[in-house]
Amino acid sequence: MRKIIIAGNWKMFKTQAESLDFLKELLPKIADDHEEREVVLCTPFTDLGLMSKSLHGTRIRLGAQNIHWEDEGAFTGEISGSMLTEMGVRYVIVGHSERRQYFGETNATVNQRLKAAQRHNLIPILCVGESKAQRDAGETEAIIFEQLAKGLVDIDQNALVIAYEPIWAIGTGETCDAIEANRVIGLIREKLTNKNVTIQYGGSVKPANVDEIMAQPEIDGALVGGASLEAESFARLVKHV
Repeated sequence: MRKIIIAGNWKMFKTQAESLDFLKELLPKIADDHEEREVVLCTPFTDLGLMSKSLHGTRIRLGAQNIHWEDEGAFTGEISGSMLTEMGVRYVIVGHSERRQYFGETNATVNQRLKAAQRHNLIPILCVGESKAQRDAGETEAIIFEQLAKGLVDIDQNALVIAYEPIWAIGTGETCDAIEANRVIGLIREKLTNKNVTIQYGGSVKPANVDEIMAQPEIDGALVGGASLEAESFARLVKHV
């Protein structure tokens, strides 16, 4: 049975005070709606401790935005799996396109981070996707299949979420057509040994298009950026038809 997961990725937004204000507004809006759906907030590291306490007893699971592959060491600015689990983190984003584009993330380091997450009983959300140039060149499938083949080496697919995020649709307001997103996610599923892995779509998901996206048979949820920063819009995504 594939689980529906709506995850918000706050990226580098929200102070601790702002995160508390967000929760006060969000929680009443989603308290009794579609409780079978998993709701996740992936916050900046500075918010994790406070969010962990504030989310206790709610339906929302806590997520982080990155994890280092070593358990400890001289890695200035990095965060280990044990540091995350100590704060009650359940999910962690791995291989987001912004990490690949701006911070030198490769398929090899993505694989190491995935292994670290699972070693610490965290569920990684593996991000895969193509750039505009790659799509225009007809390389979408080849790029994604390579990301999967190299990223999933020795990874337990029973403790995994995948997010298809076409890079050209992230933060641009341009959304991949729902039918096309469904097609690509179907191709991703064909490459998995566990066909019940939750596969999300990520890329300018918003209240105006979430119903159409989530109506697609292969799409099991959404990894949301901008629309997760406002309680009203994020609640609408959780409560999609």
